[in-house]
Formats: sequence, C-alpha cells, structure tokens
Amino acid sequence: MSETTERLPVFPLNAVVFPGVSLPLHVFEGRYRSLVHDLLAVAEVEDRRFGVVAIREGFEVGQHGMASVHRVGCVVTLDDVRPYPDGRFDIEVTGRRRMRIQSLQSTRPYLVAEAVVEPAEPVGRAESSGVAEAAERTRSTFEEYRRRLSTLRGSEVLDAPLPDEPEALSYVLASVCLLTLAERQALLEAEDTLRRLLMLHHALCEEMRAMRAIASLPATEVARMRWSPN
Repeated sequence: MSETTERLPVFPLNAVVFPGVSLPLHVFEGRYRSLVHDLLAVAEVEDRRFGVVAIREGFEVGQHGMASVHRVGCVVTLDDVRPYPDGRFDIEVTGRRRMRIQSLQSTRPYLVAEAVVEPAEPVGRAESSGVAEAAERTRSTFEEYRRRLSTLRGSEVLDAPLPDEPEALSYVLASVCLLTLAERQALLEAEDTLRRLLMLHHALCEEMRAMRAIASLPATEVARMRWSPN
C-alpha cells in the first residue's frame, strides 16, 4: 500500500495519539462540536475520519492554531459518540495511520488539512532489518518496567496482553509508558519501527533508573489510552 493524500478535519490535543490505540475525548468547544456533527453526517462509520495532532508545548491553540500544532499526527476514526443535552459530546476514537500535514486551511470552524497518510510498514522489511530482535528486547524491558511500576503503585498496572507485531507493539508501548508529550511526539515521528523500538528501550531504561533514584517518584499515573487490535 502506498502513501495517499487526503483532506481531513483536524483536532489539536494536548496529547499524542498512535495507530492502533483508542482514546476517550470530551468535546465541549463549539468548533469541535461542529466537527462531530459533520462526522456524524457521514453515512459509513469507517469513513468518519479526522486527524489528531499534538499542540506544541508552550503554545495555546488560538483562533485557528495553525502555528501551534505539530505537523506529524494520527488519522483516527470516530467509533463511539455520547451526546449531552447541552451540546457536548463524549466520544471515543481509534488511531489508524500516521499522517504528515502538508498544509492547513481554516475554511471551516475547525482546521482542515491536506495530509499524506502513511501505510503500515511492510512486515517482511521490518523482520529483515532486525526489528523482531529489537521488539523482543523492548518487550522484556517493558515487563520489568511494568513490574516496578506496579510495585510503586501497590497494584498491577498495564497488564493487558501486548500485540506481537513489532510496529503495533511500538505504538502501544509509546502510548502507555509514562512519557512526556515531547517524548511521545518524537516516537510518533520516528522514521521507522526499529528506531521507535530503540527509542522506547532507552526511555524505559531511563524511567527505571529514575525510579531507583527517587523511590517516591510520582510515576503511578496510568495512561487513559487503551490499545485496539483493529
């Protein structure tokens, strides 16, 4: 599958969304209520697609926010909607593919992007470049990280089964490990699965080093995101 260019609505967030990961969102701003209404007018659920991009740290999204968002984000589908009488929505989205914004327009109440949507990395190429070995090492490091985090919290955390496929594993770990927004964005922008796994392994080792140094480190907040096998 090759890259495709799509015109997509854009929802800036103080979060990074990864392919294969689901996230609940509360929609209260008028422009994003309009976005949800427009998506609900699309007949097929799988076609209710928009882009989520992280807001650059230190910036606020102004009237249109063109300069304050990262250019690499994630295409998501609107999977579930719960409306409230006052016009707000609780929604759930699932990340599908990574996207790179080429241009942004403000022709709607919300931003609209021309974006290149990237395909999944071919499995054969990933395996031949040593990704399988990197995935196994990173998975093992994560299990030790999870064990230590569970001990700090006093209960089991992050104990759902992990995907076997290396690209999916890299995105899941990027979403659930306790990282800064900048670290997550760097992982989303990583050039390939191997690079992402190497970055994750390093980040996990650094987190465990910090846990040893500061026993009361507040590393007990578990991500709201969850991963999807779809």
